[in-house]
Amino acid sequence: MDIYKGKRVLITGDSGFKGTWLRLWLKMLGANVEGFSLNHNICEFEEVYKVFSTFRPEFVFHLAAQPIVRLSYKIPRNTLETNIMGTINVLESARNTGSVQVVIAVSSDKCYKNKNWVWGYRENDELGGHDPYSASKAAMEIVFESYRESFFNEMGVGAATVRAGNVIGGGDWGEDRIMPDCIRALIAKKPIVLRNPSATRPWQHVLDPIYGYLLLGSKLCDNLEYSGAWNFGPEIDAVRTVEDLANQVVKEWGEGKVVIKQDKNAVHEATLLQLNCDKAQSKLGWKPRIDFEDAVAKTVQWYKDVRSFNRVFKTESQIREYTVSGG
Repeated sequence: MDIYKGKRVLITGDSGFKGTWLRLWLKMLGANVEGFSLNHNICEFEEVYKVFSTFRPEFVFHLAAQPIVRLSYKIPRNTLETNIMGTINVLESARNTGSVQVVIAVSSDKCYKNKNWVWGYRENDELGGHDPYSASKAAMEIVFESYRESFFNEMGVGAATVRAGNVIGGGDWGEDRIMPDCIRALIAKKPIVLRNPSATRPWQHVLDPIYGYLLLGSKLCDNLEYSGAWNFGPEIDAVRTVEDLANQVVKEWGEGKVVIKQDKNAVHEATLLQLNCDKAQSKLGWKPRIDFEDAVAKTVQWYKDVRSFNRVFKTESQIREYTVSGG
């Protein structure tokens, strides 16, 4: 990871959940990090390009997005504009900034056309989306591939999209997300209410995919063969139901109650989804190292500890623990 030392790295969405972990990790690696987040508008090209032309990044990690499936039903236009046009603005800015060597766009496992398969989706499987969020991620993938094939390959710019599972970890306070919903309920001493308890998800701790993004970026800097789409999901035994996750959170917290309150009028959400990560394991030597139980334990411990410790201190300590153990 020495490749990042002294390099100019731009992160869109750096104040978000995964963006915060990525920013802190890169700073620990000695990178010069610039952020583009809530005080900017990713849908305004001139605003995006101004940051690129001023900072002249060498590495770009694009995380800015509207990331919530259920919210995408309420604000479909905003979701599509942010996730598609926002990505186009980043790619166009990168194309017109001569300093850029690597562009990595963070996509989602939900970019795949969900066929409720019991096996994992591979990077060359069909893209699609029932809901506006999933559709926006599938469209973003197609746009990114177009820029990669039409421009970045010829320019010698490494370009890749990365698809993770349902990421959990400390610092996620997003609305309508299961882990922060659980934590908020437990802090308020209220029951955890589940609307879709039997839905399965590929749960993974944030450190595993972030390490994958950083590893891929280091490879892309020297070899365009690493350009393309990559899955960074958990092992198959980390694919558990929402109810399994909530019960494990309660166990780690030490108290609490889980109740089921299904909504017959709820919007459509995928019930079965997992990723195949053979490509990352065989070509990058990457593999998930935090199992389901440990992922939940690390996450719950983070929320417990930040009541006594600084959030940055706790996040950095978990990054150090991960890297010392082999990341």
